This record gives sequence, C-alpha cells and structure tokens, in this order.
Amino acid sequence: MKKYIARLLIAGLMVAAIAGCTSPVVIDVTAPTVSSVVPANVATDVAVGGVVTATFSEAMDSETITDATFTLAGVAPVAGAVVLNDAGTMATFTPAANLAYSTSYTATITVGAKDLAGNALTSSYIWNFTAGATAALGPAPVALGLAGDYAILAKTAISTTGTTAITGNIGVSPAAQSFLTGFSETLDATNVFATSSLVTGKLYAADMAVPTASNLTTAVGDMQIAYTNAAGRVTPDFTNLGAGDITGLTLTPGLYNWGTSLQATSAFTISGAANDVWIFQVAGDLTIGNGVIVTLSGGAMPKNIFWQVAGQTSLGTTASFKGVILCQTQIVMQTGAVLSGRALAQTAVTMDSNAVTEATL
Repeated sequence: MKKYIARLLIAGLMVAAIAGCTSPVVIDVTAPTVSSVVPANVATDVAVGGVVTATFSEAMDSETITDATFTLAGVAPVAGAVVLNDAGTMATFTPAANLAYSTSYTATITVGAKDLAGNALTSSYIWNFTAGATAALGPAPVALGLAGDYAILAKTAISTTGTTAITGNIGVSPAAQSFLTGFSETLDATNVFATSSLVTGKLYAADMAVPTASNLTTAVGDMQIAYTNAAGRVTPDFTNLGAGDITGLTLTPGLYNWGTSLQATSAFTISGAANDVWIFQVAGDLTIGNGVIVTLSGGAMPKNIFWQVAGQTSLGTTASFKGVILCQTQIVMQTGAVLSGRALAQTAVTMDSNAVTEATL
C-alpha cells in the first residue's frame, strides 16, 4: 500500500506540473543502500540462535523485502521469515531453526529490494559471517540498526569538558551542531561531518549537509526502536535482584528486570562467553558509584550487554562501565569515568574528561 500511495503522489505532482503549477517537482530517483548489517561482515563466533538484520538508507517497500530478496545460506539455503519494521528502514531475517555451529554463512539483499518510489539497489549487497562453536546463553541481542554506527548518539545535546577521548562517531539530532559543545570541531569541506582532536571518528549534527540529517533521523529512530525492543522483553530470568543494588554480584547471561532504580556502590562482575547476552531493564535511574569497576569475565563482550534505563544514567567519577546504554533520558558521565560500549540517549549526553570506546558489533 505504501508503494502505491507514493507512486500516486508522484503521479499527482507530475499532473500538477503539466497543468501549469510553478512549484518545483522533486521525484525520488536515488537508489537505496544498505547502511549497516548485523552480524557485521566477516564477524565470527556469531550466536547460532540470533537473527540477521539489514538497515537501509531510507524507507523500503515492504512488498519487495521478502525471503526472496533477503536470503541466508550456509551449506544449503536457510529457511526463515523476513520482516520489515514499521519505519521501513530495518529488515530482520529470523531463521526457522538455530544455525549450525562453526559454519560460514552468506547473507544477501538482492536488487529486487526497492524503496517506496520504486528505486532498486544498484547491486546485490552480500556479507559473510561464521557461527560460533557453542550455544549462546541469554536472550536474543537487541538490534541497534543505524544507531550502531555511533559511540554516542543523543537527541538534544552532547557536551564535554576537560580532556575527553572518544573512539567512534558521535551524532546529535534533531539538535543542530551548536549543541555539540566542548569539542572545538572543524567542519569538513563537504559540510557533511566535522572532526575533533577529542574524537577518533566523525561528528554529525542535524543541520549538516545531505545526507547527514536523513541518516541521523534514521539512527535516532532506530535507537528508540532498540529501547522499546529491550523494554518489551518479557519473562525475566531475574526480578529485582539485590533489591535494586548489584554491588558485589556476579551477573550471568539472561534477562533482568528491576521495577525500581538500580545502583552499584562498588565493583560487580558480568560473567559469560563471547556470544552470551544480557539485557538489564531498569524502571528508574541507573547510578554507578564513584570508582566502581565493572569486570567482564569468561569472554563476555560489551556489545552483548544492554542497559535499558527509563530514568537517568549516571556514571560516577573514575567508574569503569561496560555495555550499550539505551537511556530514555540523560546520560551523565562524571569526571574520569570510562565507558566501553555505547551511550545512546533520548535527551542529552554530558561528559567530563571521559574515555568512551564503542562496542564493536
């Protein structure tokens, strides 16, 4: 239906132009692209029970995103279901059964995939990954879509004071570049992005040149979808563990839910294998105390640790935190705090002499 509405709109604009309308007619002739995928190309130790996702540069025609245009194959083709999200920007392939251990797979998006104006991919998008040797524990990971292209992403502002070091891209939208403060950034000649001595990566804001605004709109939308997905997981393995205080605990893979705020006043451990997944649902604030060190053991990876926080997230001075923070409000990193993961906030991210290293997908 979306396809037909889009085409009728284009046809109507053309008729209006023929009838003598002086307003310029803009027709979409730009081919869509695949912006990011999960698992990443050449990824190894991929969870056998996970899903495969592809995020597009624009909304796609759902009638063209099917198991015929989005395929997965190992030794033989993999049966599965393909679903396009409501925004039309992320397709998910869910295998009908777990993948085979230690097996290489090839995922393909064919040129049969089209956007709402009927433009097809210019060529098939193909990537490869290898399933892990052991089964992953915990829930399925949260798909980040285009939000996974950023170490820090916020809607209203990103600010820093002191000597901050960020590895990865940062982006703010719908706020403008003026809401990136403390970075002394320099715009690239194309005005598509900026650079800063504090960032090993690029800085993006909604008022930069095409296609930055569109990419950021998609990324922020994907961030909100990821938050909703994490918050919507049901049947937790652990409920209100530690009465809202995880100080000194060892957290094994699983889905955790707290109907209150959550805190840690001293060190705790996240223990599991490289493919295992943790989702922490926090109904209030997340407060990590000064000097608290989060230790990963057994091969646990920050990219598979998701903190869904309905309130504010605060990382205390010199704290060392791990995981992807999906925060509905503000993320505050106090002096000297270190994050290995991602800071994805639906309001602002505030930093003071911090180190942030993005979690590799």
